[in-house]
Amino acid sequence: MFSDTTITFPYKRSLGPVIGAFMTALTEKRILGIRNGDSVIVPPMEWDPATGAELAPDFVEVGPVGTVTSWTWVPDPSVQHPVDRPFAFASILLDGASTPLLHAVDAGSPGAVEVGLRVVPRWRAERHGRIDDIEAFVPGEQADPPVTGESAAEPVTMMDYNASISYHNPVPAPSVRAAAAGREGRLLGQQCPSCERIYAGGRTSCPVDATELTADHEVDLAQKGTITNYTVITPIQYPGQTETEPFARVFVLLDDAAVVLGYQPVVDLPAADVHVGQRVAAVWASPAEEEDMTGMGFGALVGWVPLDEPDVVDPDLMNRIY
Repeated sequence: MFSDTTITFPYKRSLGPVIGAFMTALTEKRILGIRNGDSVIVPPMEWDPATGAELAPDFVEVGPVGTVTSWTWVPDPSVQHPVDRPFAFASILLDGASTPLLHAVDAGSPGAVEVGLRVVPRWRAERHGRIDDIEAFVPGEQADPPVTGESAAEPVTMMDYNASISYHNPVPAPSVRAAAAGREGRLLGQQCPSCERIYAGGRTSCPVDATELTADHEVDLAQKGTITNYTVITPIQYPGQTETEPFARVFVLLDDAAVVLGYQPVVDLPAADVHVGQRVAAVWASPAEEEDMTGMGFGALVGWVPLDEPDVVDPDLMNRIY
């Protein structure tokens, strides 16, 4: 069994006078380099890569026609790639440049790409000052002329970007069994036969003595516990963020076992009321609610609700995070 996970986060960066000029030129179907002595660096840099000396903003328009100097074929593009069909990533030495530009070449097949191939940019109809204003380079000698008379209304100074990475990981059998138990409303743990330590379900071996843990070593854990530590998160809105108010994630020391579950959500417990020593119990999703829950973890475990029980007073509680 495999688990597919994608992590996405947005960020915004300022471009500065050099990269900003490069990105602004792209909106006008122009490609800029920067003069560094007798050479021209593309894309332009603020500093000499060999000496670290600051470069004067002496921009030079290059290309847009160029020559492939090296390349590699991408037979199965992902959603992160600039082209949605097989293509080549290539180092392209634009006419007038001294350093190559790395970009996609959409040539149709690997047999159509070779060192020395002449290519031109295929521009997007709408350009916003990003490197992907060039969809890809394609074989040819005749490039679109630069835009004249309708330059960018404002220089491009900022760039928004959603960075993401996808993982395709094998899920070990103990994790599958732990998730299945969670869908039955059970917290599954494992007890090492060598050191007798108990762990939350999903491990393949004891981290202390490396003893293999199998289904024979699985035990049901208590569904009540005590908060030992917590953190309160104040949401910063970003794409996909659903929380609007501060919320807590707590560490729960389970009864009858030295097992701490970390970063657990709480239910019906305002963040301002969370405290060390508080008694809590597991709460599970209904079958209908479970359909909307994703990931392996503890299956249908929603979080922890406060119990009407006295707090546990123990100064050592805060040391229990594992």
